[in-house]
Amino acid sequence: MAKKRQTTVGRIADDALAFTAGRDAELDLRLVGADCLGSAAHVTMLSRMPVKPRLFSERERRAVVAELARIAQDAARGRFRITLEDQDVHLAVERRLTARLGDLGKRIHTGRSRNDQAALDIRLYARGELLETIAETARLASALIRLGRRHKRAPMVGRSHMQPAMPSSVGLWATSFAESLSDDLALLRCAYDLNDRNPLGAAAGFGVPLPIDRALTTRLLGFRRPVHNVIHANNARGKNESVILSALAQVMATLSRLAQDLMIYTMPEFDYFRLPPEYCTGSSIMPQKNNPDVLELVRARASSVSSCLFRVLDVIKGLPGGYSRDLQETKEPFMEGLDSTRGCLRILVPVIEGLEVRRASLLRAFTPGVFATDHALNLAAGGMPFRDAYRHVKEHIAELKNMNPMRAIMAKRHLGAPAGLDFALLARPVREAARFAERERRRCGMVYSRLLGGPSPHPPPDTASGD
Repeated sequence: MAKKRQTTVGRIADDALAFTAGRDAELDLRLVGADCLGSAAHVTMLSRMPVKPRLFSERERRAVVAELARIAQDAARGRFRITLEDQDVHLAVERRLTARLGDLGKRIHTGRSRNDQAALDIRLYARGELLETIAETARLASALIRLGRRHKRAPMVGRSHMQPAMPSSVGLWATSFAESLSDDLALLRCAYDLNDRNPLGAAAGFGVPLPIDRALTTRLLGFRRPVHNVIHANNARGKNESVILSALAQVMATLSRLAQDLMIYTMPEFDYFRLPPEYCTGSSIMPQKNNPDVLELVRARASSVSSCLFRVLDVIKGLPGGYSRDLQETKEPFMEGLDSTRGCLRILVPVIEGLEVRRASLLRAFTPGVFATDHALNLAAGGMPFRDAYRHVKEHIAELKNMNPMRAIMAKRHLGAPAGLDFALLARPVREAARFAERERRRCGMVYSRLLGGPSPHPPPDTASGD
């Protein structure tokens, strides 16, 4: 006969408990602050609910909120534990409240379910993580813009199909990745806006026969608006995470291509750039090696983040309406995707800031063929039909051996070309994204402080500069 264990929600066989709890006891430690924040908003709303007798007096509400603040502080210091009997953060917090406050702890779950509670915790957690990701993406984009500005006149062979193509510049190369990250910032902002909706009050997904005030909890938690339909409030769990992971996957695609270019252009055969040696690793057997392991792992982790996205999508694509326990399996890949993306963003900033540009090697790479297209276009501008100019240049490539790389890049002055880069234009959306992250973190910090009376777990970031 299977051994059974008593939990808050009934007796269950030990092996079934371990199987269904999964890694929640470990992963949910990240959600304790969010759970306490949501519970503080919920008990505040319950204390104002127009029922008699009142569920919580003002004194009782303050007692519950004070204990929630202590739980959040204990968790931040590593002193809060989620047991197997708890199963998850929600019941662990309720257990602590009941142990300290008796019946007040038992009342806290009135009008809500772990379904909307989990959906809320994930959104609150995602809100902080997305703001960090936006700030870190802006920081890397700014580093690339600064690199491009410093080396805007450094000629560099542009390549297509990995073959020498046309005259380009380090400035053009570096800011191409900065602008790609700027696009990614727009996607992160969209994901943030979609996440910025309150599911609390949906309960199990069908509402409750109580006069709850969802608009109040939305204001208390600092969300822009509630998720309106209570079924969708819970169905959006998993979908919301997949939207965020999709934006993260785009960030990682940019980082992977940047890492690939850096690995190619720092090869001794190219020597266009040199990586800061403190961000390279050695070999256990070959003393001379200086390996770009950081870049290789960025490239690999781009695949890992994409796999996190598809793991979530594969869980939710066949689910029926209403809550299913399958959604528990979206939590780990969601957190993993955030961790991987943020780690890659952080490590690449000092790599870019410490990158050495090897101007002599860049100039040596210019062969006569690199100037062929520019020369054909100049002939066409002088009146020769382009196709005739194309054939003429193709048959006389050797005539271009004395072309000047600097003159070639300075001749391209139109918008977005090597000599037509608008660094202020490129920096503007990056700087605005960094300021947005700072403003939102300050706003969310005030929400946290008003509800729990303490500092936010996410202090405001430094503003990333595009200069």
